[in-house]
Amino acid sequence: MSATDCGRLVIVSGPSGAGKTTLLRGVFQQCSLPLVRSVSATTRPPRPGEVDGVDYHFLTQDAFDLARQGGGFLECFEVFGRGHWYGTLLSEVTPSLDAGKWVVLEIDVQGAISVMQRYGDALSIFIRPASLEELERRLRGRGTEAEEAVKRRLNQAKRELTLADRYRYQVVNDEVDRAVQEICDILTQESETTRNAR
Repeated sequence: MSATDCGRLVIVSGPSGAGKTTLLRGVFQQCSLPLVRSVSATTRPPRPGEVDGVDYHFLTQDAFDLARQGGGFLECFEVFGRGHWYGTLLSEVTPSLDAGKWVVLEIDVQGAISVMQRYGDALSIFIRPASLEELERRLRGRGTEAEEAVKRRLNQAKRELTLADRYRYQVVNDEVDRAVQEICDILTQESETTRNAR
């Protein structure tokens, strides 16, 4: 299969609480491209309502380590220094790319930078919050983490915002419908550019 028959890797990342999941839900509903979502793996326990294989592949630490040692991840990192690992399984990406799909990775900034170094032609989109104040409001609104964890995520967000220029595109999530449309427009434009280059 030639490179032009393959799909496209799409990286969507940004600070925790920027609204990536909400935006991508809208993108998958509206965009006509053959998009597939890569389900990340994690060692953290499921939160209430999360489904294995849908929200994440919930792996034991041993299973995660085995996959990591066997080269089974496109990228993987320990996130937020709490002992929980997250990663993108190659089995979630390669078959869909080979089938001509556009594989969407919703991953953290550290993982995104790693994938961009490996796949220089990946389409990368950084989701910015409308403001740090809005980001803090969203994180606190989740009600799932202690004050210390919220502060840690906010400090991490400030560091991640300094890396936004490493991405091909930046989208401000100031209004969900508008931001969804902007992402769809980016994907459509990239698809037409790829098609015209063949």
